[in-house]
Amino acid sequence: MPADPLRRASGTARFAGISAVGAVECIDLRTESHRLDGGGFWAVVGDFEGRVRAWRFAEVERDPESVPVDRPGSARAWTGPPASTWASSLGSCAYQAAVTEIRRAIRSGDVYQVNLCRVLQAPLAALDGREPDPEALTSVLARGNPAPYSGLVHVPGGRHLPPVWVVTASPELFLRVEGGLIASGPIKGTASTPAGLTDKDRAENIMIVDLVRNDLQQVCVPGTVEVVGLLEVEQHPGLVHLVSTVQGRLVSAMPPWGRILDATYPPASVSGAPKRAAVTAIERLEPVPRGPYCGAVGWIDADSGRAEIAVGIRTFWWTAEDGGLLRFGTGAGITWGSDPAAEWAETELKADRLIGLASAPG
Repeated sequence: MPADPLRRASGTARFAGISAVGAVECIDLRTESHRLDGGGFWAVVGDFEGRVRAWRFAEVERDPESVPVDRPGSARAWTGPPASTWASSLGSCAYQAAVTEIRRAIRSGDVYQVNLCRVLQAPLAALDGREPDPEALTSVLARGNPAPYSGLVHVPGGRHLPPVWVVTASPELFLRVEGGLIASGPIKGTASTPAGLTDKDRAENIMIVDLVRNDLQQVCVPGTVEVVGLLEVEQHPGLVHLVSTVQGRLVSAMPPWGRILDATYPPASVSGAPKRAAVTAIERLEPVPRGPYCGAVGWIDADSGRAEIAVGIRTFWWTAEDGGLLRFGTGAGITWGSDPAAEWAETELKADRLIGLASAPG
């Protein structure tokens, strides 16, 4: 039976196999993780800069076969910004100069790898007081760029809860918790075809796998953290990725959500190594905050102790500021072996398909 329109208006979350409506509370998971002890289904959106919030939803339907998209025949129309209106926080010259500066820091021994990103934005106004429809954009992305961790979290502004508008087509697993196990699937290495993957991609992936192992060891039983998949090639629309999987057994039967985030956040694959030095470089070189991009998008089922949270890449988010802005982030991992022009090209490869899907001609 369709959800009550009032419930839908107060918030919606959709992920593969899960549909939730009716947001009833919001917490900061970094400081209030004890609130999950009361159970419930929570949609999670974390900003790269550190804040991770969770909205509890009153009504949840689970269908393992479902995907977060309306049926094509009933999907609402999405009208995005004209393609010509997108602007980047870093242009080609500025981005390549930042790559050169990171390589200089690597040569000095300050850092080994830094994920350097830029944020694209375009004006997209609310119409007749209604925010852009995230379910319509989700439908467009599901048809044109299906992804294993696609979904949306939407709580409209002007109500009693903090608003959020995030649509993701993420291919990357940040954290999966189930049956006392925790797993992460970092992506490092991107090309248009498998033949385009390089030794630099493989070295970078192994570097981040080691960082993920160190993160998970802080919340896992000693000796249980292992790499269960290494340098596996995954095909995605228009490109391929190198993916590895790290897994361990949690120290307690019920997941210590706060400790897990303290140990792992922000995600290793989109920060760098060592993580603290990489984040410092990011703060110095990137002119605008990333927000949900490179943060986290997913869900926690506090009743069963399960969670599936993606890294917030291939992700759009909308805010009402300045008349309404739609944003999208893209980036690349920088190592000593990086070529500035090639890294800029990688950011374009990652963005072009999704920006094209989300844009109106113009």
